[in-house]
Amino acid sequence: MSVDAPPVTPTIAPLTRRKDPRQQTQRILNVVTLFLGVGIWWALSATGINLPSPPEVLAAAVKLAADGTLWNDMLASLTRVLTGFALGTALAIPVGFVMGWYAWARGLLEPWVQFFRTIPPLAIIPLAIVLMGIGEQPKIFVIFLAAFLSCVISTFQGVVQVDRTLINAARVLGAKDGTIFAKVVVPASTPFILVGMRVGLGSAWATVVAAELIAAQEGLGYRMQQAQIYYQLPTIFVGLIVIGILGLIMDRALLLVEKKLTGWQERR
Repeated sequence: MSVDAPPVTPTIAPLTRRKDPRQQTQRILNVVTLFLGVGIWWALSATGINLPSPPEVLAAAVKLAADGTLWNDMLASLTRVLTGFALGTALAIPVGFVMGWYAWARGLLEPWVQFFRTIPPLAIIPLAIVLMGIGEQPKIFVIFLAAFLSCVISTFQGVVQVDRTLINAARVLGAKDGTIFAKVVVPASTPFILVGMRVGLGSAWATVVAAELIAAQEGLGYRMQQAQIYYQLPTIFVGLIVIGILGLIMDRALLLVEKKLTGWQERR
């Protein structure tokens, strides 16, 4: 009499995410280029060129941070950038979708978008101050305009360049316009939208510095202007570095969101 052996259930090893060696190399190169850049800066300041050395800039940053000036300026600039950027992208995305999806909306809106896109937002600062005063409204408005114009074009191009084969296939399967828009157009346009947001973020930072040069009482741009009047080069460098760091952090945050939302997209 034979006894059947119990069935053997195969064991599945847990999946482990392998680290991409390209990402590790990228991080190493980032650190190397950072130290290389600081080294070149230090060497140039030591040759007699009218540049403050890294220790001088660090001392100025510590002094500004100790008395609270740096934190107040950072908060003021960040508030303006985030407010204008959020308002600009919040309006640009639906406007870009409408322009790309409906031909009549494209005919009505695209000439105006292209017209204002050729006008630098910095050129509108004097007009904004005359119409809105010297408060926060003109500063936020020009940042809003810079972010809006950058993002609306990318969103519009993303909708226009959606593969018509996908749309036609969805129609054949019985999908309505709303379903096609939500399931096909929006996912295909997401990479374009996020690229436009990253470009708009850079435009927002460039615009806020210029806006704070006029009729501002605090902010990184205002602090740099005051330092220029009194020839305080280390303070100017502090402002430049802080703006670069904040902009880089925000850009990397958007890049992380892009990777999460567009994981289906093939990358190099």
